[in-house]
Amino acid sequence: MSERYDFLFKFLVIGSAGVGKSCVLHQLLNNKFNDDSTHTIGVEFGSRICNVGGKSIKLQIWDTAGQERFRSVTRSYYRGAAGAILCYDITRRDTFNSLTDWLTDAKTLASPNIVIVLCGNKKDLEAEREVTFLEASRFAQENEILFLETSAVTGENVEDSFNKCAKSILTRIEAGEIDPERMGSGIQYGDSALRQLRSTNRQRNATPTIEDKCKCA
Repeated sequence: MSERYDFLFKFLVIGSAGVGKSCVLHQLLNNKFNDDSTHTIGVEFGSRICNVGGKSIKLQIWDTAGQERFRSVTRSYYRGAAGAILCYDITRRDTFNSLTDWLTDAKTLASPNIVIVLCGNKKDLEAEREVTFLEASRFAQENEILFLETSAVTGENVEDSFNKCAKSILTRIEAGEIDPERMGSGIQYGDSALRQLRSTNRQRNATPTIEDKCKCA
């Protein structure tokens, strides 16, 4: 039986090497921590259907390598991404300091309307913290992106970060700020009836009624 969903969103998981991107994705997909995780070579893929705002959303998630030598390869996957989970390690300031470069890549190479959630991972290692919640929150606010601290070990806020990103995209679609049928939006309709309904509504809004014509006359 084929999967049923209302929308499909293309997501990226990006950030420096060793921040726990693959572990975050593994926790989301399998509800457990992968303690045998190694550095991603190139790109890995996973998918999940979640319920957001009364809609069934399928997330196609691309987990990208953080090492510099793979950047030319992973950048090609940014195109048409609707959402991104931008990770850093709260116990390593260097991964926080490199966020601006990752953010620039995402905003330059992905969808113009990409929604980004900043995730301070390894929240379970509070005693080793080098980046405060306040300064990361300030960075997110200055760059107009969402922010959560997560733990791939305990699962804290992992699902919430993806759901928060998906909810923001859905809100923008419903507000007319994002057109799913625009090339490169990173969004597809899963339900043909939903596509037809939106198309009909768009035509109705664009076509003057007899009453409107009379008013103009």
